[in-house]
Amino acid sequence: MSAKISLTMRRGAFVLDAAFHFAAPGVTALFGASGAGKTMIIHAMAGLIQPQQGRIVIDGETLLDTRRNICVAAQKRRIGVVFQDARLFPHMTVKSNLLYGWHRARPKCGPGEIDTVIAMLGLENLLTRVPRHLSGGERSRVALGRALLMRPRALLLDEPLAALDAPRKAEILPYLERLRDETKIPILYVSHSLDEVARLADRMIVLSDGKVTAEGSIFDITTRLDLLMGHNLLSGAILEATIVAHDDAYALTELNLAGERLTIPRLARALGEKVRIRIDAQDVTLSLVRPESISANNVVPATVTDVRLSEGAHADVQLAIGDARLLARVTRKSVERLKLSTGTAVFAIVKSVTVGGRDAP
Repeated sequence: MSAKISLTMRRGAFVLDAAFHFAAPGVTALFGASGAGKTMIIHAMAGLIQPQQGRIVIDGETLLDTRRNICVAAQKRRIGVVFQDARLFPHMTVKSNLLYGWHRARPKCGPGEIDTVIAMLGLENLLTRVPRHLSGGERSRVALGRALLMRPRALLLDEPLAALDAPRKAEILPYLERLRDETKIPILYVSHSLDEVARLADRMIVLSDGKVTAEGSIFDITTRLDLLMGHNLLSGAILEATIVAHDDAYALTELNLAGERLTIPRLARALGEKVRIRIDAQDVTLSLVRPESISANNVVPATVTDVRLSEGAHADVQLAIGDARLLARVTRKSVERLKLSTGTAVFAIVKSVTVGGRDAP
């Protein structure tokens, strides 16, 4: 299944003019700062607002085409939406909230599918509670279940973790991963958190001032220097590494990143498992020679592939480590002093690696 979106809307001085697509399997992140137009897109796709011009096609069915005067009513679009405030019915139990989504489904799923959704989201022990007796993470899980039981052709998650504190985010992220891995529904995940995107998404659409400025693989998008220079939310690279060893004596884990080793605090994960890691550009220092007698465990040989100078004090440097790309933010003076340019061999000293929401120095 896939979705193709093209929207033009004006709200006061703000103009949204965006076109993109997303598909199953996997999660596509709609990423951008507050006020970029992300929620406006979600509302238009769900049929809550109508754009001046636009076309929405999901799973081959045209839900909106302003030129042809087509506008399918919101309740007939079969699009599941989860907002950051969950929006549960306060007078209903968890089970009744879930079955509200089921009653709206066409066709309805059977009892076995209801039980599967309840089990996938860990709701078995919550069915008789009402929303005021649920934690923020539990309310979010119920909202996800209600949306899934509508049997949606697409699922829109509008910053579902934004209102949660760190422990509640850590509680719900595994359920979102299961949702990604166990359903075949195209998922559009709206966020301005790079940590959430790194953990959940495969593709990224970057939205800025109502326009799509980039779209593609998260590994490619997060290492583009033009986006790093112009988008303060994109602070570094997302990469994929493999667990190759555990050092129990020092409570450390070794990762293989494109043939090079990174050492991080011990992960309770199996050898051979792939993990997403995020390395901020400001956490990478460069040297022309391999440094000795330093506390940093991670010193990786790399090659400069691009350099972008800002108008201020800093410069951004793109690095190649095998097929992987890394970013470093240094001063313009350092670029001149080290004579950094495309092809320069350097050593990247990595001060911090984020893995699965945890920082590893």
